[in-house]
Amino acid sequence: MSFQTEKDAVRHALKAGAPTLFGIGAWGLVVGVAMIKAGLTVPQALGMTLLVFAGSAQLASLPLIASHAPLWVIFATALVVNLRFVIFSAILAPHFAHLPLRTRAWLGFLTGDVSVSLFVQQYPDLQNGRYKLSYLKALVFPNWSAWQIGSVTGILAGSQVPESWGLGFAGTLAILCVMLPLVVGRVAAAGVLVAGTVSLLLYGLPYKLGLLCAVISGVSVAMMLEKHGAKHE
Repeated sequence: MSFQTEKDAVRHALKAGAPTLFGIGAWGLVVGVAMIKAGLTVPQALGMTLLVFAGSAQLASLPLIASHAPLWVIFATALVVNLRFVIFSAILAPHFAHLPLRTRAWLGFLTGDVSVSLFVQQYPDLQNGRYKLSYLKALVFPNWSAWQIGSVTGILAGSQVPESWGLGFAGTLAILCVMLPLVVGRVAAAGVLVAGTVSLLLYGLPYKLGLLCAVISGVSVAMMLEKHGAKHE
């Protein structure tokens, strides 16, 4: 697709990136809570999310920070986790090599996995070069904003959560963030409702068997409803 005007390019980029913003914000929320649960103060966590802006690297470094690992180990871990950005840079470099270094630097800082993927889908080669910069900006700015809103919310909320909840609370949030976007339609909703009810009723079973029963019950109900619906189509 080629764009006739810059506004068309921006509008298309905003539309393409919009479905990902909830997931980005939710992931930021989880990382924000995790930073507080790992022992960082609110100012430290805020500084980390604003300066680092790399959820995977942040989560990988948090246990090392909590265990007082040497600084070089923390940096090396973050570097290894973020090596994929070298590939991203190689992908984007031919498109923006003509820009000043300062512009390329802040674009690189703001550009994440999702933005690169969406940009490459629109500009798979170098032939169509119209409005590339505007398109990328319309991807990265909402992405960065969604992350920071989620992360800051997680930091402030995490500071109010009892210490006894620990990192398990962040893990629970992560599961919810993955699950909720998948709960689409009555079949999925019924499965989740049954699984949640069974898990609460059988909470006292040893060896966490209640969770196993909940999963089996939820999946069984969803499959029955799916099969029943297929028969009536």
